[in-house]
Amino acid sequence: MPSRRLANRGLSIGYVAQRTGLATSAIRYYEDEGLVSPDRNDAGHRRYERADLRRLSFVMISQELGFGIAEIRQALASLPDGRTPTKADWARISNRFGRVLDARITQMQALRNRLDGCIGCGCLSLKTCALYNPRDRAAKRGTGPRYLMGDKAAEE
Repeated sequence: MPSRRLANRGLSIGYVAQRTGLATSAIRYYEDEGLVSPDRNDAGHRRYERADLRRLSFVMISQELGFGIAEIRQALASLPDGRTPTKADWARISNRFGRVLDARITQMQALRNRLDGCIGCGCLSLKTCALYNPRDRAAKRGTGPRYLMGDKAAEE
């Protein structure tokens, strides 16, 4: 009698693609990246677990939220081997990603609220830049939009 793990690994790549909406090439790419690890049957065809549907859905959502493959791989590596992840397992990942998203939201709100003023990029193209960044003082702190990156004009 096959083990429960092997019995649960009966999903073809076509079925997984249909259920997740991913192209089979994307699923193979995620396999190459170590995000899923299908078994192979005697004919060499990939066979996925039902839990892989959730993993791949998590990958899709995470990428849409701006997380990179390395971050996603690290998160998925924290899931248990040999058993289907529980709600608590996913909650741990969700909490970690939630903190990152909260920081991004704060940064995006700051950007939205400051789009009409000087962003400290040193371009000096706005007449008001001389008020926010006289003689391009923000450039001394490094490249990029220094004020949107968290620098304060008063710190100069």
